[in-house]
Amino acid sequence: MEQLSWGRHYVMVEPAHFRVEYVINPFMDPADQPDPELAMAQWRELVATIERCGGTVDALPQRADAPDMVYAMNLGLGLVAEDGTPQVVMSHMRYPQRRMETESAQPWFAERGFATSYVGRDGVGAHLEAGDAFAFGDALVVGYGPRTEELALKHLASDLGIRVRGLRITHPGMYHLDLAFCPLDERRALVCPAALDEASAAALLDLVPEPLVLTEEEALTTFCANSIVIGNVVIMPACPDRVRAQLEEWGFEVVILDLSEFHKGGGSVRCLTNPVDVRIGRDLPSVPGGEVVLPPV
Repeated sequence: MEQLSWGRHYVMVEPAHFRVEYVINPFMDPADQPDPELAMAQWRELVATIERCGGTVDALPQRADAPDMVYAMNLGLGLVAEDGTPQVVMSHMRYPQRRMETESAQPWFAERGFATSYVGRDGVGAHLEAGDAFAFGDALVVGYGPRTEELALKHLASDLGIRVRGLRITHPGMYHLDLAFCPLDERRALVCPAALDEASAAALLDLVPEPLVLTEEEALTTFCANSIVIGNVVIMPACPDRVRAQLEEWGFEVVILDLSEFHKGGGSVRCLTNPVDVRIGRDLPSVPGGEVVLPPV
């Protein structure tokens, strides 16, 4: 097993003001509110688990007017430039209910030495949500459709000088790629083809040498693709027996955490954690001028 070299440094948002205030995904129901004390306890256990597994967590405070800010994965795409400078491409959210999150996150990152940039802002450019983007293989793999716009892929490739492989998301319940795709190591990943159109599903399965294919039901009812990996430990909100058996056969240790309060807002382990240690030139090969690769139409 050639372990992922990234995924050991995370940014998270403490859920002091987490609630379901509006509906922007199929899981949200304002009549079914999370329990604040239980949500905080679940979040703290996730932080403690990451730290026990050898990871580090930096937490920023949640804005009172940003109930979804706890889903820190979507604050921005964290990278380390070839010269060692940490940087974040800030998200430009599809829904205006979440756009104020970057107003607090951008200065927080800047104060800690991150260079920050945008591919779109205030309706200019293109929508980008970082929960759609993963380093894997020779490229940044980016889902587009429900949240991230196809145009954002061109910006990411040219601005960062990398290859971007686009995948069209068509499933309304898997509106971010992080609900359908989870890199496990350099050759393996959890993949739910039902999230994508036929050409994109085929392209993703071709890209992953050893995919662990999830059914639509497994991805939607257990959030099991919305997981993170630290070394050989997979931190998951649930794990069907079939999936656990394969992971353990490959040498992974599965750690299950109850994050049910956050499922009420449509996210789980990955949505709550934003890795900021992906390195351009190591985890993402440099491509002069950038390149976008899309599945055939």
